[in-house]
This record gives sequence, structure tokens and C-alpha cells, in this order.
Amino acid sequence: MTMTDNNRPNLLYIHTDQHSPHVTGCYGDPLVQTPNLDRLARQGVVFDSVYCNSPICVPSRMSMLTGQHPYQNQVWTNAHVLDSGIPTFAHALGAAGYHPVLIGRMHSVGPDQLHGYVERLVGDHGPNYLGGGGVDHGILSGTAGPHRVSLERSGPGQMAYQVHDEYVTAATVDYVNQVGVAKKAGLPGEPFNLSVGFMLPHPPYVARQEDYELYAETMTMPRKPKPFAEVKHPQLRWWREHTGIVEVTDEEIIQARAAYYGLVTRFDTMIGQILTALEENDLLDNTLIVYTSDHGDMQGEHGLWWKHVFYEESVRVPLIISWPGQIEGGRQCQRVVSALDVNATMLDALSTPALPNSAGRSLMPLMTQLANQVTWDDVAFSEYCSDQFCPEGGCYQRMIRRGEWKFVYYHEQPPQLFNLQEDPDELVDRADDPGCRNILQGLQNEVLADWDAEAIKAKMKAKNADVQILTAWGKRVNPKDSIRWDLKPEMNYLD
Repeated sequence: MTMTDNNRPNLLYIHTDQHSPHVTGCYGDPLVQTPNLDRLARQGVVFDSVYCNSPICVPSRMSMLTGQHPYQNQVWTNAHVLDSGIPTFAHALGAAGYHPVLIGRMHSVGPDQLHGYVERLVGDHGPNYLGGGGVDHGILSGTAGPHRVSLERSGPGQMAYQVHDEYVTAATVDYVNQVGVAKKAGLPGEPFNLSVGFMLPHPPYVARQEDYELYAETMTMPRKPKPFAEVKHPQLRWWREHTGIVEVTDEEIIQARAAYYGLVTRFDTMIGQILTALEENDLLDNTLIVYTSDHGDMQGEHGLWWKHVFYEESVRVPLIISWPGQIEGGRQCQRVVSALDVNATMLDALSTPALPNSAGRSLMPLMTQLANQVTWDDVAFSEYCSDQFCPEGGCYQRMIRRGEWKFVYYHEQPPQLFNLQEDPDELVDRADDPGCRNILQGLQNEVLADWDAEAIKAKMKAKNADVQILTAWGKRVNPKDSIRWDLKPEMNYLD
């Protein structure tokens, strides 16, 4: 696809944090109110089987930026710094003549808070540097992470992440309005190129009263509860014990779920404000709009909360792509897709250089009239390697989704195997099924063909020694943040 400067498309890339596709109207949830995402879906293509590259924030986001798996860019945990010498999606946009602007969440660690973006109008709430000045969530301290207090202190109120996203929305609408003013004045201008990062619906599971009340009386319990006595896998048993969710009360479940749904509706409203600004400024016609998230949220399914695991609610992400005049709307694509493919798709659509070491594949052929005739390998990988949220000795895990099968490799622990066509709820682990022995072995061979848990363990040990020095430096020196949003503890409260 070749375009001149005069007809190059605009880009609006919206990336939320911890949004499970299962809690979206256009993905079949009958309860949640997401009218703006649903409208975007009617105008574009909804992808049903998209997988993040790691079910945790920083590794997933740095994979999306670089088009590389965590084992390739060596960002496995939330404490790992992405090498600034690795070109990103934003670098490719700039190389093609775009002016890539980031507003809001990116969650990169280290002094480079741009990674190829030329402007960043709202930053993250955390310190730029390891060991830098921490975050005070006030009364909601501890509720943003995977701890039982996250469920205990849930319900109606306010958490600072929503305030952050309101600033992000205001800055984005203002940016679009300024583009619109210049256009109406007949001033020459280049196409806009916006990446918009929301924090919602990331915990704390606290939503403003009006949003919480939308669901407080109608909220349902999880469809797939899993009593702890039925949990056989050692990693999942450890995870529930470690995070304090062996048993969770019905009241906590309903409160946390209602708040999460309220947060989804709230960021949907914010997206609606941005789409309205595009429409009012006559900027929709040549704008590629991409919506996705970094990972999902278990929301009590399988007895689990937050992310960190490879069940569908955690590792699958929503993806909606709309491009008026270029992509026919109102369609669904059920092919298996990696988040790396989202990166490659935007670069292909905008005619930029491809990232040379990216494993991503453009989805453009799947969004044409001839999509059924496209040869496509239905495969996606995700990995979770951590020394933070894991038993002593670390976690080294990798998932493959190939066709109807999902296989999860746990280093030095039993694997899991699910047939998602026959068992979409992942209730029957087929790893010990004699009839699946060949399938399991073939998938394990594929997982381990380019991925070595022991080699990763050694690399992480070396990186962690570096992290200790960098963290101690940050605590002693307290370097000034270049780009940071000022989260205040009083922004958090419970009604």
C-alpha cells in the first residue's frame, strides 16, 4: 500500500489496561454497557481470538511497542528496562514522516519515557526510575496489586487512575480540536498520529457511585467458580494461597465485579468523547482507529482475580479496528492473532518501514472481502517469567494457542492442555489424556523450539543484579522524573 503525504491516514490507537474482552457488549456480554466500543465494532472488524504476549503490564506493553516477544527484547517483569536501542512502533512511524504523539499510559521503566514518540502529553503515575519516589494510594494502598485487600476495599468511591484517564481524555480531545481548527482554517498540516493510553479498568476495583450503581443490583456471580479443593495444578494452588483468595465472599465478588464493570463503562464513555471530537472536526473519514488492551482480568472466573495466568479471561485481549472507506464494518474475525500482529498491522496500513526484528504479521489481508481465501497460521504465544509473583525459584511459563488447542508449559511443573473448540470455558485439562499425547508433545516441542527456560533464568538472574544497583541508586539519588503524572493520595476514597 503506497500513499502520498496528502492522503496518508491519521491514526488513533487506544490502549487500555486490564480490559477483558469478555466484559464488552460487542463480545457478547449482555450486562455491560459499552455503547461506544460497540459502535466502533459496527463500523469495523472485531477480532475474537487475540492474545497478549505476557499476562502482565510492562512485558506485554514493551512487546507491543517493539513487535518482539519478551524472550527477544528481554523485558519479563515490571522491573525490567527496555533497551532504548530497540526500534519501536513509534520509531517506525517517525521514520515514515509521522509525528507520533503519546497521551497517557505506556508503563515503560527507566529514563526513556518516549521510546520513539516525539511528544508525550500525560505521563504515567509511577516513577520514571527504579527506586524513584513511590506512589501513595492513600486509603486504597495495596489494592492496585494482586492482594486480597484489592477485593476487600472495592465498591463505590473514586480511585486516582480514573482521574488520570480524565486528564488523558481532556488532553486528547483538546489535541483533536486543535487539529480540527487548523483544518477548518485551511492551514497545511500533516496527518495526526495519536496513541492514547488509559489506566482503566485496572484495579483498584473502585468506581464512582453513578457507574457502580449501574451494576450493583444486577451483577452476576462468575460463571466458572472453582472451589479451592478442586484446584490440582501446583502453580494455581500456590497463586491462590499467596494472594489470599483461597476463599472469597460473595459480597466481595459482587462488589469487585460491579466496580470493574463500572470502570469499563466509564472508559467507554471517555472513548466516546474522543470519537465525538473526531466526528465534530470532520476527521473520521481518513482515520485508522485501533482499540485493544495489554491483558485481561479473571474477575473471579476459575476462582482467580487479576491477571498473571493463561486462562482466556487473563491472556486474551479485545481488538477492534475501524477505518472508514478502507475496511468494511460489522464483521468478526475468528483467526488466532498475536498482539505483535496489531503492531505490524498499523505499520502496514500507514505504509511505514516494518520493524526488522518483529515477529508480527499484518492483519490487513484478514480484513478484506477475500479474508476467507487468506492463508493464515492460527498461532499465538504468550510467556510469563517472574521472580516477583511466584514461588521461590521463579516462574518460567509459556503458552501456545494453535488452532483449537491451547497448551501451557510450566517449567518443572505439569503442563495444561485445553481444546477450546470443544471446551471454550477451559474446564477439562486434557494434559493427562492418553489420546492427546501426540498433540501435547507436538505443542511442547513448538513452545521449546526457540525458548529455553534455563537460559531465561540465567539472564533474569543477571538482570536482577543490575536492577538491585539501579534501585539503590534511585532511592539514594531520587532523580527528577522527566514525564510523570502527579497522583495524589486524596484522589482515592471509598464511599
